[in-house]
Amino acid sequence: MDATEPTLPQRLAALWDHLGLGAAHVAAQMPGDLAGFVSATPGRVAGVVLCVPSRLDPAPFAGVAGRVLMIAGEGDLTDAVTARALPRLPGAERHVLQGYQAPGWADVVADRTEAIAGWMLGHLRRFAADAPHGSAGSQGVVAGITYRIQGAGPALVLLPFFLAPSQWDKAIPTLTRHFSVVTLGGRHVGGIAALEDRARAPSYRATVRSLMQHIAPRPGETILDIGSGSGALDRMLAHLWPANPITAIDVNPFLQREAMALAAEEGLGDAIAFRPGSAEALPFPDASFDCALSVTVLEECDADLALREAWRVLRPGGRLGVIVRAIDLPQWWNLDLPPSLRARAETPPQSVGTRGVADASLYRRLRAVGFADLVCSPSLVTLDRPDGPIWRYREDHVLSLLTPEETAAWRALTDAARRDGLLLTAHPMHCAMGVKPRASPA
Repeated sequence: MDATEPTLPQRLAALWDHLGLGAAHVAAQMPGDLAGFVSATPGRVAGVVLCVPSRLDPAPFAGVAGRVLMIAGEGDLTDAVTARALPRLPGAERHVLQGYQAPGWADVVADRTEAIAGWMLGHLRRFAADAPHGSAGSQGVVAGITYRIQGAGPALVLLPFFLAPSQWDKAIPTLTRHFSVVTLGGRHVGGIAALEDRARAPSYRATVRSLMQHIAPRPGETILDIGSGSGALDRMLAHLWPANPITAIDVNPFLQREAMALAAEEGLGDAIAFRPGSAEALPFPDASFDCALSVTVLEECDADLALREAWRVLRPGGRLGVIVRAIDLPQWWNLDLPPSLRARAETPPQSVGTRGVADASLYRRLRAVGFADLVCSPSLVTLDRPDGPIWRYREDHVLSLLTPEETAAWRALTDAARRDGLLLTAHPMHCAMGVKPRASPA
């Protein structure tokens, strides 16, 4: 990270100062967003809610353990990581959403509004927090973080979920009856920060560029990005292929709003057409596009249906490029790990939907739909910015698996590698490009 760029804890401290907050309640799905701020300034945090975290290093929250509420799904990653964290957070509270699994893309607050809002109210009202300066309806930008205030009373700061389409929206009417709810956004927090950070990694950009070179858009050919997220890749494509109209769809309205704002910041608001839409039901007629791209989306939906939809909207001769996370290949850390840690550190998070794809079956699935001339290329994406959000997100998964003694050993190894300038990790992706034949199979 650029030494002149404020850290996220510094940005949050600036926001607290701007709002006149000594202490405020906070809630997040991604504990890494709060970890540095909480560990550095525990007195500025009143109650803490960690809502369905799939990755959780409990150590930064030790100083506020008795003020932590964890909410988990049942029988999923969030259940496991919060259960492992509970003994390390004495006095913390934990509730499980019975009969509900919460993958990273679940719209959990919309699905279980009453339970989540009720648990939050019961927990947070035990602790004192300050009211913010500024009335309901106030909004602004501080240190690159956008904020909006709703309601009145003690401050409850809501950090974004990773991928939840409606974020905290369904619970806000209940929460604003008791709190000044401060919702945050922008490129430095939540899933947007992780996606933007990932897109800055040179090897990730090289992987996408390599795939696009196989797709080889000719001037004037149309490009469809299926599941555009923060729009980081669309902005990259707009710079590299300025002669090609780009349409970016995403099922998530929150991500689309943020993506449009980021594109406008870079002067690319007119270069990319952002549209709502699902990979499983693309909102376009048959044979609408020359090229299509889908990056880390097919893990979370009905992959076979999404591939058939991509086939449908491509013109004969059109090309589709796909990248998915690989849970069937080991990830790698440039650390001399003892055997007891290596197996856990090298196993990628097993995060994939019941009908999703995150393994080498991607290649045969493309063939089964009818794509020809496949170019299949498993790749490694290297991360070497250990203060960045995508690094925190991946490392928190490993740390959630470790005992306190193992965590200390991990920290010693990573600190030594950091001092040597050799702290990096690489995780695998399955990548493929296929062509829709000009004469479809009979």
